[in-house]
Amino acid sequence: MIKDTIAAISTAVGEAAISVLRVSGPDALAIAGKVFRGRGAASALRPRFAHLGSVVDADESIIDHALLTLFRAPASYTGEDLIELHCHGGILVTQKVLGVLLHHGARQADAGEFTQRAFLNGKMDLTQAEAVMDLIHAHSTLAVRAANEQLEGAIGREAEAMRGDLIQVLAHIEAYIDFPDEDISPETGDALIARIDALLARGGRLLATSEHGRILRSGARTVICGQPNVGKSSLLNLLAGFERAIVSPVAGTTRDTIEEFIQVHGIPLRLVDTAGLRESGDAIEQSGIERTSREMERADLILEVVDVSKPRGAFVSADSQRRILVQNKSDLVRDSSWDGTPGFPISCANGAGLDELRSAIRDLVLHGGQFASAHPVAINARHKSCFERMTARLQAARAAMLEKMAPEFVALDLREAMQSLGEVIGVVDTEQVLDAIFAQFCIGK
Repeated sequence: MIKDTIAAISTAVGEAAISVLRVSGPDALAIAGKVFRGRGAASALRPRFAHLGSVVDADESIIDHALLTLFRAPASYTGEDLIELHCHGGILVTQKVLGVLLHHGARQADAGEFTQRAFLNGKMDLTQAEAVMDLIHAHSTLAVRAANEQLEGAIGREAEAMRGDLIQVLAHIEAYIDFPDEDISPETGDALIARIDALLARGGRLLATSEHGRILRSGARTVICGQPNVGKSSLLNLLAGFERAIVSPVAGTTRDTIEEFIQVHGIPLRLVDTAGLRESGDAIEQSGIERTSREMERADLILEVVDVSKPRGAFVSADSQRRILVQNKSDLVRDSSWDGTPGFPISCANGAGLDELRSAIRDLVLHGGQFASAHPVAINARHKSCFERMTARLQAARAAMLEKMAPEFVALDLREAMQSLGEVIGVVDTEQVLDAIFAQFCIGK
């Protein structure tokens, strides 16, 4: 049971119109009575109503005029008594209000502790708690959408449903092991294997979203490469919408990688402008070229920029699965050597072809845009690890059943699979297996 009361500044540090401070725990209301002066006693505060008053210091001197809102347990974000103070957004006044809250018995909250308490008090599962941070750090509309779906419990509901099905399978195996003399007719082995196969298929569909989840949360690493003076920095500026990189007709101007975070059709992209690839005796430029090669190796997407007003030369990337050939300077006379070469003609000078390029980026990163409609949520790295372990144990249990091994071995694998699945939502409760046994088979009648 949580016994202490925590406090923290919930808005970003800096000067602003307002700042919000939160206090959560069993003494939240008592602390409010010590620091807030409004109409009536603190015990008479109306929940979910903004009360105007003053925050006072220990000697009753006014620190700030503020609004206080009370949320009574369990109808609060944390599931505990919680108060929010809306003060003026100066750095000093905010720190002074926090100081008086701590002076009267609150403890400085640890990072993420309000959401942690919400999880511990059953207000959300572990996937929803993670979604809170995903929503805060979202860099694109698709990332916001995925975070909100997860916050609504989409992943948690699927994991919980799978866990319920797995409990039923394990219940049959456990009943067969522990109550062989009871008049129980367990499902045939083929039927149990079919249920395991259904769980494997559902897990596989979730695992298939892991790469999209990584892209939505971290951005698709998109490297702009090509020979010198083909328009790489111009393309970066065009996609970013402002002059991020220096553009010059002098070859070798870009000597180091330049990064910018943007979104294209709701997809977060981490754009990386690189040094032009060519033979160079300049040590600094050569170092930039080597860095370009490393960036291309770990890129999710390569935008190779070429100048179609000049004769076609060798491409710097042969990776057709990750590469989009950007045929720049389409506003100039096109050299005939480019005839029949697939790619996307654009002009960084006038922006022609940019919409088509954006659509091509979306299609390559999200496989034709199907992800946006078919998979509104995407698992993260932790979920992936849990589902992979679950899949491995289910496959082992399936193999044990096919080989007619002792049911104890099957049950062990199924329990480990359920443990991994429970880790997704933060629930591991093997007592539910016994509950399912007695409910289904009336053992002990």
